[in-house]
Parts: sequence; C-alpha cells; structure tokens
Amino acid sequence: MTTANRACVVIPARYASTRFPGKVLADRTGKPLIQHVYERAAAAHIPDSVIVATDDERVAAAVEAFGGKAVMTSPACASGSDRLAEVVARDPAINRVVNVQGDEPEVDPADIDRLFTLLDEHPWADMSTLAVRQTDEAAVTDPHVTKAVFAPDGRALYFSRSVVPGLKGRGGVFDGAAAHYYKHLGMYGYRREALERFAALPPSPLERLEGLEQLRALENGMAIVVGVTANDAIGVDTPEDYEAFVRRCQERIEATGE
Repeated sequence: MTTANRACVVIPARYASTRFPGKVLADRTGKPLIQHVYERAAAAHIPDSVIVATDDERVAAAVEAFGGKAVMTSPACASGSDRLAEVVARDPAINRVVNVQGDEPEVDPADIDRLFTLLDEHPWADMSTLAVRQTDEAAVTDPHVTKAVFAPDGRALYFSRSVVPGLKGRGGVFDGAAAHYYKHLGMYGYRREALERFAALPPSPLERLEGLEQLRALENGMAIVVGVTANDAIGVDTPEDYEAFVRRCQERIEATGE
C-alpha cells in the first residue's frame, strides 16, 4: 500500500457524557474503557493506523499512557464525524476512514475490516455501515434502537427510530421470523472525499426530526452501503452498561485465564 492510500480508524472520544460523564476513562477492568476500544480496533487487519480524536487533555493523556495515538480536536466539533474530518484534514495520505465510537469496547475487529471492504466492493458507495437482524419485538419497537432499511444490493433506503418497515401488510402484527427488521450499528466507513463533503453539509430536516446524522447523507444524495453482521456489540451508555461490561470481562478472564 502506498503512503497516499492509507486506511485509518478514528475513535472520537469525549470526556463529557450526559448519562455517564467520564465513561471513556472508567477503569475497573484494569484498563480505561477507551483502551479496550483502541485494542479492538488495532486488531483489525486492514487499517494502517488507529487514532483517538478528543477535545479533552485527560483522554489524550490516558491514550498516550497505554501507547496509543491521540489527536486533539476542536471543542466546537458538533459530532463524531466532524472530529473525523478534522483528523483526516491533517493527513492527506488517508483515503479511507472508519469511525468507531469510543464507548464500544466489544466491537469486532472483523466488522471494522468489513466496513473497509464494503467500500472496495461497492464503488458507488460514499459510505459504509453495518446492521444486525432483529427478531425481538421489544428491540424493533424501541425508539432508542435505530432501524435500517436497505435494498437487496445493500443500498441504504432509510434509517429510523420508528418501526420500519411498517406492519400494515401483516395486519399490524409483529412477525419476528420476517427478515426485514435490522438494527443499525453506529459505525461508518467513509471515502475521504465523502467525509469532507458530509462534514461541510448543514444538519438536514430529517436528521433533526429523527436525531440521526446519517440521514443528512441520504437527504443530500450520498449513497450508503449496508452490510449485515451477526455481531451485535453492546455499547456503554450508562453506569449500568459499564457494570455489565465489567462482569463480562471478569467472566472471560475466569474462563480463559487471560
């Protein structure tokens, strides 16, 4: 791979969090949460580098302490995508970038690779993302779970907090066996030029209504390819989520001795 064709993972990581302030530095597992995310991203095969993008010196110091690379970004960044764009703007060699959230300590490295390969396999796509099939009615109807609707070739049609597709054709009765319900996983791959374009766009009407920034891309004619994965990684949004993660870590240590 030439120096002008680099693939990079950027992990946006803020200290502030409405429901769990400072969560990326929570360290009851013996490592800060951001280190778990970083190590999972570093285990992917395709990316040449992993960078944490933050606006907080405490996060940058923690990353550097475990040997990772951190880049300070502007506190004015409105979203993770804006932080990505700021990092990419500083390195003209990066031509593809994947955004991994800083609170996803169990992200599968293979899924990170998949986001890059989806872009390679679908030249028409500006962006790539992932979805996992849902058969549980509670998840499908939960407004906190974003649903993805896409065409047979993977082209994203819409994302919503509502139940999509609707249930009218089934008389309003949920059928978990139907293969049409997918939870969207908040990871994205971007071509460089697509990220630059996306970050320069103002928030769109549907984005504001749903609170989903990927709708800004769709409303502006950008193409997103959706890949299906079986890995439903559990993010850490609350202290309760973190406690559950700590328990899973302890169980893995007891099972493997590592």
